[in-house]
Amino acid sequence: MNEPTPGGSKSKAAKKRAQASLTRLQKSNPGLKLDLNEYEKTILASVIPPDEIGVTFEDIGGLDSIIDDLQESVILPLTVPELFNQYGPLLQAPKGVLLYGPPGCGKTMIAKALAAKSQANFISIRMSTIMDKWYGESNKLVDAIFSLAGKIQPCIVFIDEIDSFFRERSSSDHELTAMLKAEFMTLWDGLSSNGRILVLGATNRPDDIDGAFMRRMPKRFAVTLPNAEQRAKILEKVLDGLDYDFEISELVDITEGLSGSDLKELCRNAAVNSTREFIRKNVRAGNDLETMENIKLKPLNIQDFFDNSTPSDKLLKKLATVKVDPVD
Repeated sequence: MNEPTPGGSKSKAAKKRAQASLTRLQKSNPGLKLDLNEYEKTILASVIPPDEIGVTFEDIGGLDSIIDDLQESVILPLTVPELFNQYGPLLQAPKGVLLYGPPGCGKTMIAKALAAKSQANFISIRMSTIMDKWYGESNKLVDAIFSLAGKIQPCIVFIDEIDSFFRERSSSDHELTAMLKAEFMTLWDGLSSNGRILVLGATNRPDDIDGAFMRRMPKRFAVTLPNAEQRAKILEKVLDGLDYDFEISELVDITEGLSGSDLKELCRNAAVNSTREFIRKNVRAGNDLETMENIKLKPLNIQDFFDNSTPSDKLLKKLATVKVDPVD
């Protein structure tokens, strides 16, 4: 009979990712010496050092008020924990933060930017990371999340779609799921209050999260669909450095109801349409694209944004109601 081994069902590829992650951590922190058990090495594959995240608050448009609040309530506790010890238990840094709102509004980008700004290591947890076929192994992997976070703090433990794991508990829960939730809560409660380890969750279904877990995330930020001012800032970010011959306000007026992700996809689609137009025009003219020099595409125009080749069903439905005069 095969005996279980730590993370026994994990692949060799995961072990290679863990070793690569350890190498990156040691490169970012030359003096860092880690004595890790096998379970912590399994979780190590999910660690991203802050200098490799590649997302900053400057990349996020239209969420200035949320970012300002996060600076005060999350980043400072991670970077200057002494500031939050002055009033004892009255001013403890939060152990948990929840970002909630519709899909595509920037929750995951905010989480990554938080880690980069605070210079905290980022552990992105998925259910597949901690689920193991052997009895008791999943609990040990959950324990490894917190023990590893303690060794590489400051650290943000990020759980995307947190409602899928921490949904409302019931008597019909599978035994394994019930044990994992209990283990996670116990370890979460055991975090010190110095703010150097933070559990950060993101969801578009906050009502499905169990009340006990919600209590452990006292700081909650609603990341909603962007209003007109926010859409303008997002579009300015996405189109920064590009040539276009229309006013941003024109695009803002006809994109109500779209998320930040939708707006980025809309701009990508415009670039694709403009490039496709250039390719077809030169192919018809018999020009060899491979030998062309000094290729210059035309500035984007408003028509480029509303071609029916847009892949998103949501965008197609929205844009079907938009009347745009053809451009000759």
